[in-house]
Amino acid sequence: MDCDRTVNRPNVLLILTDQQRWDSLGCYGADWVDTPVLDQLASNGARFDRCYCTNPICTPSRASLWTGRHLPGHGVYRLDSVLPDDQVLFSRTLSGVGYRTGLFGKLHVSGRMYEEARRHSNDGFDEYEWCLESVMSMGSPFQAYSAWLKERNPGLHERMRSEGRRVVHVPREHHMTHWAADRSVDFIRRSATGARPFFCCMSVFDPHDPYFDYPIEYAERVDVAKLPPLIDDPRIDVPHGVERERSGSYLGDIDQMTPADIERMRVGYYASVALIDDEVGRVLEALDETGTADNTLVIFASDHGDMLGDHRLLVKGAVFYDACVRVPLIIRWPGRIPAGTVVESPVQLHDIAATVTTAGGCAPAYREEEREFCGCDLLPLVRGERSEVRDDTVCLYRNTGINRWTREWSPPLNASMLIHRGHKLTFYHGDQKGRPRGEVYDIDVDPRELRNLWQDPGHRKIREELCGRLMDWLVAAESTYLGSRGGFATVPPDQLVANAIDTSQS
Repeated sequence: MDCDRTVNRPNVLLILTDQQRWDSLGCYGADWVDTPVLDQLASNGARFDRCYCTNPICTPSRASLWTGRHLPGHGVYRLDSVLPDDQVLFSRTLSGVGYRTGLFGKLHVSGRMYEEARRHSNDGFDEYEWCLESVMSMGSPFQAYSAWLKERNPGLHERMRSEGRRVVHVPREHHMTHWAADRSVDFIRRSATGARPFFCCMSVFDPHDPYFDYPIEYAERVDVAKLPPLIDDPRIDVPHGVERERSGSYLGDIDQMTPADIERMRVGYYASVALIDDEVGRVLEALDETGTADNTLVIFASDHGDMLGDHRLLVKGAVFYDACVRVPLIIRWPGRIPAGTVVESPVQLHDIAATVTTAGGCAPAYREEEREFCGCDLLPLVRGERSEVRDDTVCLYRNTGINRWTREWSPPLNASMLIHRGHKLTFYHGDQKGRPRGEVYDIDVDPRELRNLWQDPGHRKIREELCGRLMDWLVAAESTYLGSRGGFATVPPDQLVANAIDTSQS
């Protein structure tokens, strides 16, 4: 990657959460949970109102975020997929131009069993303190939270090792989110005195299920009376893929859960969000204390959302309602991003890579023919120099996750989503058992996504246009990357001529 070494490179702080839906912060309208720090971050920078992931499951989404490529560009399609060695994380790009780099928490660009045994060859981190989840891979040499907890609270460490996710209400001072903040604060303080700019990633597991590891006192930060009513969706004519997720989610059949069960999940979820807010505050204070805040690009985002009972669905999967695929994105860069900016045009998570590397003076890492499937620099949007960065927003699911039987779906569950000019198309590939093949929503008029226009005669042309755009995007992506994983063995032009069949004598 070409880089301009005359650029005054900013420090970069990337804060990532896991499974956090877009409408879970006060700045996005969530008045039922207390998030003053992140609300202030948005007031001091830019809030993106329509940021979408490339896949509603952790591994593919994070592979896109870190490489700046959509799924066809990196080849990670499933929960346990492995990111190819030739893919380069943008942290490696920053390291290559002099950044001091540190990861504190979850990476998950490859499946868990891969990451607990080895690092990706192009992750680029000088300091790599990995933790996918507090109670997972505790014997891995990379599980830094486990070692930290064992030193500070051996009893709790042993409980987590033996009881796993059954451990609830972890004290704040021993929580993974607190650990990630502690290590990020330490990294910032040590890096602030050096001549090199720094890139710090604080990446936590919350508010991901099982929802109940939050410190008990944080339940008080959630106003249960203000929790919005669930998006109750009694429709039975949904695509078969949606119905399969309703009954076969890895958390179980939603019809077997009571309203009280769902409320407990929601309270735990938002209590974890409140904890995140407090811990982010500690990290931002470290920027202020070290005098680095004014020259630090701060980005807050999550990898995908959580249905939390909306549309009669749990957690995430092969569904593309906004609760699942739309995430918070906040960017602050004092003096470069006008305070209070709100960006309403759609963007995607893999735009983060291009935004960060461009701020660091680096040209895009992709070939020109890949441009449509790679991330875009978002700074022109916040400066008002562009009104949008892409024509189509695309999210793909390729039998990505697991079901209630902890297996991949069989037969496979594959679906695609495309958003174009205010309309969202979801298309389910394969036999739909007599149900509609997809859904079409006018998301400006119907933001709760309750009126499926798929079979509406007045929207037939729109449906056909969206289906055409999706098919064109998929074929173009396939053509662009066809054969790229193994390279090419191309016959030289002179041999093509020599081997041509002479038909003149036929």
